Amino acid sequence: MSKEITLATVKEHNKSNDLWIIIENKVYDVTKFLNEHPGGEDSLLSVAGRDGTKDFIDVGHSQDARNMMKKYYIGDLAASDIKKKVPLNTGLATSSDTEHNTENTGPSNASVVPKQCCILH
Repeated sequence: MSKEITLATVKEHNKSNDLWIIIENKVYDVTKFLNEHPGGEDSLLSVAGRDGTKDFIDVGHSQDARNMMKKYYIGDLAASDIKKKVPLNTGLATSSDTEHNTENTGPSNASVVPKQCCILH
């Protein structure tokens, strides 16, 4: 069973000599990787002590990068700190709710249109 780590604990590890990040609800201690990171130190420091999932995905890391992460894995984000996704088809979420993976707090007047990769005729 994996060790559960709270968000509060991750937030304490936000310095270059003690750097933890969250990617897809998994916690990584990347302190020793900081100087080796191909994207430079700043890209890791910018997400130090917090969730860097969006940044990680936006860059488009390879499967090799994902495999490399395994040696820095130290545990899972505590279940109580995992934000729930709201399904797009409920009509309750705004685009920012789903983009930032936050809980829905109630109905919204904004309409949500799912992204499409193609249009079939």
